[in-house]
Amino acid sequence: MHPMLTNAVKAARRAGTIINRASQDVGSIKVHSKNYNDFVSEVDHASERAIIETLQEAYPDHGFIGEESGNDRTDAEHVWIIDPLDGTVNYLYGLPGWNVSVAAKDENGVVAGVVYAPSINGFWSAVKGGGAFYNGEKIKCNEPVELSKALLATGFAYDLNLRISQGDTMAKLLPRIRDLRRNGAAAVDLCYVAMGALDGYFEASLKEWDHAAGGLIATEAGAVVSGPDGGAPSSELVVAAGPSLHAQLLPLI
Repeated sequence: MHPMLTNAVKAARRAGTIINRASQDVGSIKVHSKNYNDFVSEVDHASERAIIETLQEAYPDHGFIGEESGNDRTDAEHVWIIDPLDGTVNYLYGLPGWNVSVAAKDENGVVAGVVYAPSINGFWSAVKGGGAFYNGEKIKCNEPVELSKALLATGFAYDLNLRISQGDTMAKLLPRIRDLRRNGAAAVDLCYVAMGALDGYFEASLKEWDHAAGGLIATEAGAVVSGPDGGAPSSELVVAAGPSLHAQLLPLI
């Protein structure tokens, strides 16, 4: 594997072990509320520390963007983007799909990424220009897909006003698609698009650590991953689907 991907895999597996061990007694985990319905646990922090320590051993000059620890040396040639526990609510409720997301970027964008979801035995990876893989097997998105046959996934923001507008979008979209899923972990939803378990995915109010690794994996599997105007993904909206479905979805959401 690409050296950066090798170390990302090492870091994600180390974090996954910590999270899995703690899941045996979820009731004893200390949890704090960041804002309305948005939680962070001591496991998030322990996972992020393990990831950063592992990567710093290999790359002491690299920078970091972590969901819980903030930013460090973001002007470095390479910067790691870390979500130590994507899907914390799933994790605390004992639902599957929570994951560890680790990506590396340079001045041209994300160059390597892994998403590790121990509860569903899922490990996705990609290097820019090298294709996407699930548990070691190469994957590709579904293409072409008609809107009326599309199985989509989404997520909802913690902001109550934004949830109202998202509900309006759902009401307009549901009669025009096959069905809709709400899995609760953005990185895995993007990876599901990459492997064809979903036809498309969209969500507003995401942060870079939510979509960096999963977005690269989906892109390397042939999907289009964009923001609301067809450009780069943004906090305003991330849309991922095969090219034909992406073109049909973008004007509707």
